[in-house]
Amino acid sequence: MDILFVHGALVRDGRWWWRPTAELAEAETGIRSRSLALPSCGERPADGRGDVRAGSDAADGTTTGLVADAAALRRALDEASGPGEVIVVAHSYGGTVVAEAGAHPAVAHLLLVSSYLPDVGLSQGAVMGGETDPVPLGDAGAGRLGLVGELDAPWFGARFLQDGTPEQQREAFSRVVPQDAASFTTPTTRAGWKGVDSTYLVCADDRSTSVGLQREHAARATRSVELPTGHHPFVTRPDLVVEQLRAFA
Repeated sequence: MDILFVHGALVRDGRWWWRPTAELAEAETGIRSRSLALPSCGERPADGRGDVRAGSDAADGTTTGLVADAAALRRALDEASGPGEVIVVAHSYGGTVVAEAGAHPAVAHLLLVSSYLPDVGLSQGAVMGGETDPVPLGDAGAGRLGLVGELDAPWFGARFLQDGTPEQQREAFSRVVPQDAASFTTPTTRAGWKGVDSTYLVCADDRSTSVGLQREHAARATRSVELPTGHHPFVTRPDLVVEQLRAFA
């Protein structure tokens, strides 16, 4: 069994975001984790040391955004040793990547954290359009979108990681990046979450994705659990995430 983490939008270095939970999960269950590099966030697959490299790595050199990210996920799942060998943990936008990647025999379970389970034909931007207080995005040039606002660690921490330590907030903010606009505008052509056993973690204190929207998408999962956390429980409360992983790890 393997855990594959798919991080959210507008950040890089899933390995850093997932590390607190990965280390605890390995210590308690023996299961190892890896993190997907998202081409739309300017990442390439890991090098020999397991570090994600910078730079676009679209599958065919032309695809961008959601299409490239979904292709990267399918390639990572193709590396599994057999059917039902991977637990995919998808955070926020990562759920849209799972949807577009489509069904894959390697997936045993989906753990969806404050995430999205879009139906076919819905883009990430369309889903986010239902928010009462959407995350502010603006043109970052070169066909990309980025966060707009004060853009410092205190602002980022207050919006996305208010239950984290000041150090976690600083480290997290240093990993904020612009992302291909096509990640937000491309309609999904698949719904890879359908027919797969899944658990949705509703983050009840989330200031990024509204609890109402989370619950709407959680209703599409096999089951849901509410956690008393902000947007990134795998950083701030890894114990609660590992508790859920134990149920099917």
